[in-house]
Parts: sequence; structure tokens; C-alpha cells
Amino acid sequence: MLDRLRGGHPIHSLKPVINADAVIKMQEFVEKVFVHEEVKGYLLRIVHATRNNFKLMLGGSPRASIALYRTSQAYAALEGRNYVIPDDVKRLAVPVLSHRIILKPEYRLRKETTRTVIEESLSTIEVPSNIGAYQPKVD
Repeated sequence: MLDRLRGGHPIHSLKPVINADAVIKMQEFVEKVFVHEEVKGYLLRIVHATRNNFKLMLGGSPRASIALYRTSQAYAALEGRNYVIPDDVKRLAVPVLSHRIILKPEYRLRKETTRTVIEESLSTIEVPSNIGAYQPKVD
């Protein structure tokens, strides 16, 4: 490994795989992914549950809500949809929120994690089930 690095670090030979204009277009595309009011409500109930959880010192902030909203839009786009479904929000809740909340020390000592707290909350929040309604209306 050291001999290979003698002639220079591999990072110096990296080439861009995408330009800034393409990134901006992708961001604009993601922002247009439709999120039904029921799905927004579900997302907000999840974040709100972290704010009211007795095991947490700090729950999800408004920025956490925005992050979960945007990642749900991006995930739906990656899945080939122009609309978010509740399962997108549920799937992303742990990875998006777990580092944005703070567990009380006594629950850390009990081997609780932010993941388990979020999963507990998810199990108590009813998932909207009207799948057909989540697509944008076409006039």
C-alpha cells in the first residue's frame, strides 16, 4: 500500500461524475415530488412523537421534519414515483431522525437507543392506508 502511494495519492486522479447543473436539476426534480396531506400529517405525527417522548431530552426539530420530508421525496423519486407513500416516510424515519434526537442518560444506561425509541413511536402511530389517494391529481 505504501509503495502504491509513493507516486501520489489516488484522490488526485478522481474525476467528477456529475456537474453542478445536473445536481441542481435533480434537486428541483425531487422538490416536485408530490406529498399528500395525509402523508404530511403522518410525517409530522412521527416527529411530534419524538418531542413528547419521556425517554428523550430532545426530540425532532422543525429541521428534522424538513429533512424527513425531503428524503422521503428523494426516496420516492429513486423508486420511480412522483409521489411519496407512507412507507417511504416510515422506512426513512430511523436513519433521518436517530441522530437528530437526544436520549436521556438514564435510558442510555438501560441500553436504549434512539433507534429503539423511534421504532417504538412508529409502532404506535397509525399508518395512512389509502394508497391510491397519495398520487397527485391529474386534471
